[in-house]
Amino acid sequence: MSVFERYLTVWVGLCIIAGIALGRLAPGIAESLDAMSITIGGAPVISVPIAICLFFMMYPIMVKIDFDGVVRAGKSAKPVLLTLVINWCIKPFTMVAISAFFLGTVFIGFIGPEATDLVKLPFGVDLVPGDAWGAGRVVLENGVPMLEVPLWRSYLAGCILLGVAPCTAMVLVWGHLARGNDGHTLVMVAINSLVMLLLFGVIGGYLLGVGRLPVPWEALLLSIGAYVVLPLVAGYVSRRAIISAKGEEWFRESFLGFLTPVTIVALLVTLVVLFSLKGETIVAKPLTILWIAVPLFVQTVVVFALGYGLAKRLGLRYEDAAPTAMIGASNHFEVAIATAAMLYGLSSGAALATVVGVLIEVPLMLALVRFCLRSRSWFATGDA
Repeated sequence: MSVFERYLTVWVGLCIIAGIALGRLAPGIAESLDAMSITIGGAPVISVPIAICLFFMMYPIMVKIDFDGVVRAGKSAKPVLLTLVINWCIKPFTMVAISAFFLGTVFIGFIGPEATDLVKLPFGVDLVPGDAWGAGRVVLENGVPMLEVPLWRSYLAGCILLGVAPCTAMVLVWGHLARGNDGHTLVMVAINSLVMLLLFGVIGGYLLGVGRLPVPWEALLLSIGAYVVLPLVAGYVSRRAIISAKGEEWFRESFLGFLTPVTIVALLVTLVVLFSLKGETIVAKPLTILWIAVPLFVQTVVVFALGYGLAKRLGLRYEDAAPTAMIGASNHFEVAIATAAMLYGLSSGAALATVVGVLIEVPLMLALVRFCLRSRSWFATGDA
């Protein structure tokens, strides 16, 4: 590893600080970046600056993938089935249990047992002020009917949305940094994307307890297209064209050598942009961020440990075990944020909880990448 890669944790910390400072000292820049987004129903779905950064994070990974290896990876049933079981049979339910325990019991005194939040009325229901709905009741706020709910339950709703949205983009970066099988990771990302279209609304609606959760089709399809399909197509087409024109040796020795630092540089730029957009929230509500971050942290570590341990138990190679555990541990925070904004409103506690998911995702997943690299000897290894 180069010095640049070896001290990645240091650069990440510096970029987080730089992003928060940028958001505080030059809010106009952060506001301009935040305005560059594709919205659906008033909810931001695709941040253009983040999409550009993610493209440069994903492209070097996609262009390295030998698609014959993808076909072979698709024939390996164990890791794919393990990923699906963790993401859809375990992870959403552990998120509810862990988040409800911390937010509704451990931290309820700090959040305030009487504290409330105003959120949008559920879709498709006809309620008037005074009506009860679940744990809330309808009130008029500036002449507009709103649902008043306990604040901790609003935070819980945001956590649930994170739990039912497995990562389909950034996990390619985590698997790559952990020296996992990129082809296998891509297969699992593709399968998870399709399953999410079917189960996101069903499981999310059940766990939220507000009836069937509307499936954010546009948000799901746009995010998958921008964050996965676009760099995938660019990588596949350019790989074939470069090898055809310059030969495979030049492609591997020269072109890939040039691309090596691009993913990490793009990751660091992404951090600066992300934290510049959320710096005001972090500084204004540091303790609130902490109360929400603790259950999200515990959930991520528990699900990762479960996936990694089961992969070991099932005899998976390290190259397959690492991305399998990573996919279960990480969240598709873009979709979670968009859904929270559409269902509850941008100013709701649910939307804030999904934003906290962004804040802890990168540092925590990088720590898990480092853990994976140090524990490679636990597993059998092969050609990734």
